[in-house]
Amino acid sequence: MPYFHLVFTLPQQLAPLALQNPKVVYHLLLRATAETLLQIAADPRHLGAQLGFLTVLHTWGQNLHHHPHVHCVVPGGGLSSQGSRWISCRKNFFLPVRVLSRLFRGKFLALLQAAYRKGQLRLHGALAGWAEPSQFARWSQQLKKSDWVVYSKPPFGGPEQVLTYLSRYTHRVAISNSRLLSLRDGQVSFQWRDYRDGQTKVMTLSAVEFLRRFLQHILPAGFVKIRHFGFLANRCRRDKLAQCRELLSCIQDTPSVMPPCKAERVCPVCGAGILRIVEWFAAVSVLQAAELSQPVSLDSS
Repeated sequence: MPYFHLVFTLPQQLAPLALQNPKVVYHLLLRATAETLLQIAADPRHLGAQLGFLTVLHTWGQNLHHHPHVHCVVPGGGLSSQGSRWISCRKNFFLPVRVLSRLFRGKFLALLQAAYRKGQLRLHGALAGWAEPSQFARWSQQLKKSDWVVYSKPPFGGPEQVLTYLSRYTHRVAISNSRLLSLRDGQVSFQWRDYRDGQTKVMTLSAVEFLRRFLQHILPAGFVKIRHFGFLANRCRRDKLAQCRELLSCIQDTPSVMPPCKAERVCPVCGAGILRIVEWFAAVSVLQAAELSQPVSLDSS
């Protein structure tokens, strides 16, 4: 079964609002993303299935500018409305990104308007004028006219790639130590990838500017940036996953099976020693073990 990787991005016009109201705006971003995926997938014109997926919030780009977006890892299918069968997506195609983009825009702006009416948004400094309802409405109308970016990356090759991705990606910070090159005379140099031309470049900033960019990506205290939805949501995951495995003809306690092969092989590293295969593990057993070993999972509806 393929796993798909989708990215939902807020337009740059919303960045100042997100910086002043990170807890509210990031929550709305995650909620709008989840509701969009669940609604489009449930539509019989597209997939007609109940999805299960996880979302990861990131707020940075390679140059450390503010760039809020959500990464989603989604199995390529879901449960039918009655839960009686598994519905798979088409090969190498999950859901139409243009349809996702338009619904995502509508849902986020509707949620934002509701938060504004409830007085949940702080508007000061350059945004003070938006406290006037007519100004806020005019700004919202401008956002409705712009295209919002939803990107669907090529599907993962299988469960092993999903595990590799999650193990190195979910708990990233804005910049890793390996990208830092030097600190000289109050200037910080670091590597970054320019996606416009695909080139790796070096950027040098004053230490103050570097810290300013880095600190704007610290999330509010207690904010949950990794959330699970659909049949992976906390309240139903155990039962729903068992149902999915049954429909996919997956045996929960998959025995280790030794495929036909030579009992001994020459070590591919040194070319001299003997490599003895002790045991083989099926991908599903690795996923199940990881699931059972993880702590009480994070959020969501």
